[in-house]
Amino acid sequence: MSRPQSELEYLARFRTAPISGVSRRAVLAGALSVGAVGLVGCGGSGGGGGSASGEVSFGNNQADEAPLKAIKANVAGFEKAHPDYKIKMNTVAHTTFQENINNYLQGAPDDVFAWFAGYRARFFAEKGMVGDISDVFGETKGIPASLKNACSTADGKQIVMPATYYPWVVQYRKSVWKKHGYEIPKTIDQFTELSKKMQKDGLTPMAFADKDGWEAMGMFDILNLRANGYQFHVDLMSGKEDWSQAKVAKVFDLWKGLLPYHQKDALGRTWQEAAQSLQQGKSGMYYLGTFMAQQFKTGAEQDDLDFFVFPEVDSTIGSGAIEAPTDGFMLSKRPKNEKGAKAFLSYLGSADAQMANVAADPSAIAVNENADPTKYTSLQKRMLEVMKGATDVAQFLDRDSRPDFASTVMGPAIQSFIKNPNDITSMLANVESQRKSIFGS
Repeated sequence: MSRPQSELEYLARFRTAPISGVSRRAVLAGALSVGAVGLVGCGGSGGGGGSASGEVSFGNNQADEAPLKAIKANVAGFEKAHPDYKIKMNTVAHTTFQENINNYLQGAPDDVFAWFAGYRARFFAEKGMVGDISDVFGETKGIPASLKNACSTADGKQIVMPATYYPWVVQYRKSVWKKHGYEIPKTIDQFTELSKKMQKDGLTPMAFADKDGWEAMGMFDILNLRANGYQFHVDLMSGKEDWSQAKVAKVFDLWKGLLPYHQKDALGRTWQEAAQSLQQGKSGMYYLGTFMAQQFKTGAEQDDLDFFVFPEVDSTIGSGAIEAPTDGFMLSKRPKNEKGAKAFLSYLGSADAQMANVAADPSAIAVNENADPTKYTSLQKRMLEVMKGATDVAQFLDRDSRPDFASTVMGPAIQSFIKNPNDITSMLANVESQRKSIFGS
């Protein structure tokens, strides 16, 4: 594949953390199932209006068995509640969907399609390529106020109906920790001491991977949130801060001190392979989104998983900020059946629809505040505790910043740092030079 030459192409092609429920297996399975079909919108070029009945086309990127089952349950639930509508679902593997999103939106997209909250949704809205759902968003009960900005354009129009999210946390096996008598660290010094003890016990303290160039972004994000606070992190992601300043160098110095406890040769390893190291009891911890649970068998293996938020680095900043990427659904610019599409979006934003979704995939939780937590697994209840305790919620580096900056600057810069952590100053000078070029001085 040729190198992307525009921001639009970067948006379409840049890999991101997997949507909850989509694994490497999902991509392969999806690719096999859809072959070279790619994205073909079911709707015509139509425009607005529609009726309170008829067909609503839906572009679904959840191709793996569990999330596909969940979204099918959503479709069935909607059609039962609205018998005058029929959903025509166009399922495409996640990567294929993402790589073709630009052409998809400029062609004849489905009335409703799956996407993410944050910059990537906002970008397409600013290009006039998606629809305004402010009316249905405002009428949907239970959507947290804290998610409104991530689902809105800069001028305050809502464009994403959020459905599920998952926190990034330090995950571990309870049985391994019990065997060695480990305790949850509250500070970065305690975290380092715990890592040293794990090494003495023959474990790799932290499973680690960055083969696809996005996984390690999470570690940079959390260290920056802990060392410099949420607002600085947001400003840095939006190009408002100088990357060569001492505050950013401090983050990489902090990371450099932790690298000896990371799993070696990370650039040749996928997150699934790193997760297997934890699953096999070879690693003591793994900082990743809770989608990592997909690598553990349901039942005893998943019940053995637990996690904690990344420990405090600066007591004046604390450990309240976390990352929790939010997945949801959008409206195409000219839906063939606008009324039906908005009715479907409203349903997808409801607690009932989201509970059906996360029941099939326990690595995520519903965003709707009216979702019934008594139906969650123990792991989901822990996720909910983390989300309720969060003071600030970031999306992820590739969702909070320009995708061309994330993909062509930060991805390679972090991989360069992992290979050679002794040249932080030059690396950050290069990042700053490219920040000015991409964002403007």
